[in-house]
Amino acid sequence: MKKLLIALIALFGITAGASAQKMNLSLSYGGYTLMDAADYHDGWHGVNNAWGALNVSFNVQVARNFWIGPSYTFSSTTTKGEHHSNIAYHAIMLNGRYDYYRNSIVTLYGHLGVGAEISHMQPRGGDAYNKGYFAFQLSPVGADIDITRSFTIFGELGFGAQGLLQVGGRFNF
Repeated sequence: MKKLLIALIALFGITAGASAQKMNLSLSYGGYTLMDAADYHDGWHGVNNAWGALNVSFNVQVARNFWIGPSYTFSSTTTKGEHHSNIAYHAIMLNGRYDYYRNSIVTLYGHLGVGAEISHMQPRGGDAYNKGYFAFQLSPVGADIDITRSFTIFGELGFGAQGLLQVGGRFNF
């Protein structure tokens, strides 16, 4: 896990210093995540669906149509039954985005992210522990709509740790 994090930081540092043209900070909400669809809860039974995912990402434009950067995703859920417990999901990924159509207001793009997801298990009456899983996000359809020069709203349709349908805003630098 440490090696993955160090590699992400190194890759980000190299790309940011290489030929950074533009940067942005994205904040978004995604519904129905990978953690709900797959067993990312160590086989626990009676797990409720999570409320969705909050996502934060920082992206750097490294070529005319290509962006790269790290992201962090948080989600949580509970279990049913007399031993009500909590699970917190933390995903750290490296993301790439390719813009395949652009006009003066709208940009259409595809987004791929890979990384690690850590499920923090908090059993009632027991010690908390962590379990690691593979995390990804595949969103072949995404759209940016420029509101101002420094703010953009966006939506993505895909599947992964960041959600099936993701909506949010970007602050452009």
